[in-house]
Amino acid sequence: MGAELSRRWQLPRAKQKFAGLIAEGRTRPGGPRVAILLPQTYMNGSGDSVGPARGSLKTPLDRVVVIHDEIDLPFGEVRSRLGGGLAGHNGLKSLDRGLGSPEFWRVRVGVGRPDSTDPEIVSAYVLGRFREPRDEVEALIGNAADEAERLVEQIGSGADYER
Repeated sequence: MGAELSRRWQLPRAKQKFAGLIAEGRTRPGGPRVAILLPQTYMNGSGDSVGPARGSLKTPLDRVVVIHDEIDLPFGEVRSRLGGGLAGHNGLKSLDRGLGSPEFWRVRVGVGRPDSTDPEIVSAYVLGRFREPRDEVEALIGNAADEAERLVEQIGSGADYER
């Protein structure tokens, strides 16, 4: 996802910083300033990367946009919201700790749910390769990037975001 947004926004190559890879620039000439951070931590430690980056960049919490997988949405569905519950998502729990609050924007990317509630099966499912055809996965990435772009433009303009 970060690679797709970096390509669309023509950001420079990412540099290692904040226990992750970060690329900074603008969405377009005169557009909102952005930084895309891909933590190089385990998912359940992503807040250890995002928290220090936010502090260094002096980014208000309501301008942080996190793109994450969501097993509670069917594959292919993309939704965004400000804040909300953590739904047992270890990456979101870590971000809550690292940012000091769950009140950040989320682009929730539906990956569907396996036919089991066994934690090991669910973990293997979300950490494994997509089972859907490549064109459907590419469409999902494109739709999630579209939503992230709309959200960033709305936040950058200072307008209330319409869902």
